[in-house]
Amino acid sequence: MPCGRPFVELFSLVCLVHTMAAAELERRTWNVDGVTREALVSLPAGAVARGRSSLVFAFHGHGGTMTQASRSFLLHQFWPDAIVVYPQGLPTAGALTDPEGKRPGWQGMAGGQGDRDLRFFDVMLASLRADFPVDDKRIYATGHSNGGLFTYLLWAERGDTFAAFAPSAALLARGFQKLQPKPVLHIGSPKDLLVKFAWQERMIDYVLEVDGCGPRQPDAMGYTSYPSTKGAEVATYLHPGGHRYPEAAPALIVKFFQAHVQP
Repeated sequence: MPCGRPFVELFSLVCLVHTMAAAELERRTWNVDGVTREALVSLPAGAVARGRSSLVFAFHGHGGTMTQASRSFLLHQFWPDAIVVYPQGLPTAGALTDPEGKRPGWQGMAGGQGDRDLRFFDVMLASLRADFPVDDKRIYATGHSNGGLFTYLLWAERGDTFAAFAPSAALLARGFQKLQPKPVLHIGSPKDLLVKFAWQERMIDYVLEVDGCGPRQPDAMGYTSYPSTKGAEVATYLHPGGHRYPEAAPALIVKFFQAHVQP
C-alpha cells in the first residue's frame, strides 16, 4: 500500500479511536495483602442513579496488559450499559512460555501464587459492589489464553458468583471437578499451536457433560449452541485464526452474556 496522505489519515483515525477508547476508562487501584493491584474500569453514564448494572471482568493473556485488553476486547464499547473491568496481572511464570515469570499473568490453579489473583478478584468485587449498584444476577467473566484459564478457575472456585463465562483459547488443567453447571461460551481455533486444540476439545467435552448437553459436533466451525438439560447452555465459537483473539469475539460474548442471568 502506498504510504501517501490517505494512509496517514487512516492511521491517525485508528490512533484517535484507540485514544478515545482508553479515555473512557477509569484507572482504579486496590491494596490486596499489601500489594497495589489495578484495573481499568468502564462505568455507564450515571451508573449510580440509573439502577443496577451488569458487571463484566475481562482478563488479558500472559504477557498482556489491562490497556491492551481494553483495546482488543472492546467489551465496554459493545456493552456500554455494563460495568466492564480490565484487571492487570502480575509477573507470573507461564506453563507454556516465560518460565522465569517476567511477564504479567494470572495464577493457573487454586493455591497457586498464594491465591493472590482469586483474592484480587474478591477485593475488586466487594469494592465495586460497595461503590455501585451491581446486579448480582448479572456478573460475568471472560479472558483470553492465560486469562481464559483464570476465567475457568473462577468458575471452579467462585462459580456461585457468576451468571456465565466466556473463556478463549484456554482450558483448566486442575480442579475441573469443582465445575458446577453454568452457561459458557468457549472460543477456540483448531489451528491453535500454543494451547493445543486437542486439549481444548477435551475441556469442551467435559463442560458439555457438566452442563447436561449433547455430544460435541467435531467438525463444527463458527458459532454452535448446545442446549442443556440443566439450564446451562454451552456454545462454541471456532475460528481459523490460531491462538489470536478473533475480531468477532466481543459481539458474540456480549450477546451470550446478555442472554444469561442467575436464577
